[in-house]
Amino acid sequence: MGDKPVFTEKQYLGREWIPVTIRLVLAACCFAAYTFNFFNDPANKADILALVGMGIIVISIIMGFLLHYRTRVQNKSVLIDGLWTTRLVKIDLNSIVKVEKKEYSRYLFNNPVYNLHSKGTIRFFASGKYAIYLTDRDDLVYIIGSQHANELLRAIEGEMH
Repeated sequence: MGDKPVFTEKQYLGREWIPVTIRLVLAACCFAAYTFNFFNDPANKADILALVGMGIIVISIIMGFLLHYRTRVQNKSVLIDGLWTTRLVKIDLNSIVKVEKKEYSRYLFNNPVYNLHSKGTIRFFASGKYAIYLTDRDDLVYIIGSQHANELLRAIEGEMH
């Protein structure tokens, strides 16, 4: 087995296409309002709109490099560690009774979550359409969102056997 992970995936906060699109549309609206007010306002007080538009773009670029969480499969366990102050979550694959790949959510907008306990499930999600559902002996379901769900499923099943 060793200490080398069978599967590693990093999920970033600002790389999901829908929030990026929303931020870019907001920045474009700020620049459009700035341009419209620049020619109509003799006192030229619309500079704050250009500053806000630039700020939105800079924040969007910075968020593209913020690691939300990292998933590793190694030594018959799934290790999930997140951003800065989050704790390492270790899921022992010996206690898992069912593994399946499903669509994460039918909604278009999904908030990124890390270690969210809700109604008998523990969720980890940043982006992607599919998630791996791990059910343990106590009927607790771990939902791990992934952009590479097939590879994660294959790695988990390979470690379990």
